[in-house]
Amino acid sequence: MKTIRLGSTQQDVSAVALGIMRMVRLDVDQATNVLETVHQDGINYIDSADIYGNGDSERVFGQALKQSSLNRADFFIQSKGGIVLDPEKSSGELVFGQRYDFSKQHLIEAVDGILQRMQLDYLDAFLLHRPDALMETDEVAAAFDTLQATGKVRHFGVSNFNPMQVEMLQADLNQKLIINQLQFGVMHTGPIQFGLHTNMQDAASINHDGEIIEYSRLHDMTIQAWSPYQYGLFEGTFIDNPKFPELNAKLQELADRYHVTKNAIATAWILRHPAKMQVILGSMNPEHLNESIAGTDVTLTRQEWYDVYFAAGNDLP
Repeated sequence: MKTIRLGSTQQDVSAVALGIMRMVRLDVDQATNVLETVHQDGINYIDSADIYGNGDSERVFGQALKQSSLNRADFFIQSKGGIVLDPEKSSGELVFGQRYDFSKQHLIEAVDGILQRMQLDYLDAFLLHRPDALMETDEVAAAFDTLQATGKVRHFGVSNFNPMQVEMLQADLNQKLIINQLQFGVMHTGPIQFGLHTNMQDAASINHDGEIIEYSRLHDMTIQAWSPYQYGLFEGTFIDNPKFPELNAKLQELADRYHVTKNAIATAWILRHPAKMQVILGSMNPEHLNESIAGTDVTLTRQEWYDVYFAAGNDLP
């Protein structure tokens, strides 16, 4: 398993992580099998959020970890908080936010709930899930200080933040933000596409996210790529999707060349970027997970990387 250095720490972690959003679909025995399978394949990183499965994904995880042959120290475990669900609209995997809440009280209560559900004494990392328009940085700082001082959280990060939001928050924190979790993949290339179209006036040159990849590289923040095989926002996977014949043909060509699957090539495409990103795998199917994990052993050439980029519908000016 390929490893990456996590943020500004001295810790090496697996280049792919297991996201447990869909673990709510499994019973405890199935979830136990998933954890033991991915650990055997070299994954030592778990990603969660307090809203996944309305909290039930974390409950299943906690029970599965206890039942498994694994120890707490076998995984770097992170979760996210800051979204308050609308109880009238959220059920199962379908969750709808009522508001974002970065108050000190809510963040501390969120971590306490996560630890209880996952049956843990501490989180290796806690991330703010999405930017709160009413974020008061001193409140966040006070929450982080308390969580660190009580031993409940060791590292901190954010998710879906742009560079100035990170800067504003970091200015008040005593802890270094080491992670930013962002949607990125073959069919979600905005953070690099606009840079390639610098000094142009076409649609591809529009900067939606700030220079988030460049910023993250300069500040030693690990980008964690979520929904790496999706197009749009949860519209579905592009793998074997008839809407994308050219892309799938190119992925298959490279998969045949490297004796892996198309999922592995899509994984390798992200890992080929020099930002040293980490890919979050969301499948609960051990076979599919193995196929994606195989991408960590593939290093695409520069031309192969650009060929996939072109096949996804992008161009160069």
